[in-house]
Amino acid sequence: MTERDDPFPNTLDAYAGAVRRKDVEAFLALYADDVLLFDLWGTWSVRGIDAWRAAVSEWFSSLGDEYVVVRAEQPASTVCGDLAVGHAILTYTAFAADGRELRSLDNRLTMALRCLDGGWKIVHEHTSAPLDHASAKAMLQRPPGA
Repeated sequence: MTERDDPFPNTLDAYAGAVRRKDVEAFLALYADDVLLFDLWGTWSVRGIDAWRAAVSEWFSSLGDEYVVVRAEQPASTVCGDLAVGHAILTYTAFAADGRELRSLDNRLTMALRCLDGGWKIVHEHTSAPLDHASAKAMLQRPPGA
């Protein structure tokens, strides 16, 4: 299978580009209207593009002059007809307007994409991080070799 046949690499690239530009509309264009998300940020789930728009708009506006670079590692995916499922480790690194690195976190991502009306859209997204059982806190830095 070529990358052209698999929508996951292109979706990851478009995702990273929209985040870097803080482009809400380009980011949301990746998602189906009835998307269901299990995300890390303070809510059990997000259902529907309008709810996701509110969360993404808040995220991007909270950055002010900062910007975020998303890097995907270990991406893998499977395509079967009009359904694709992929997973990767994402690193989100925030930079100041002058290019200084401010902070970074890692998380695990799984996406289900479906070909709808001739284009691939994310219909389900799940991000997670393992918990440290002693502290009950999310581990947001990937250990070496993981």
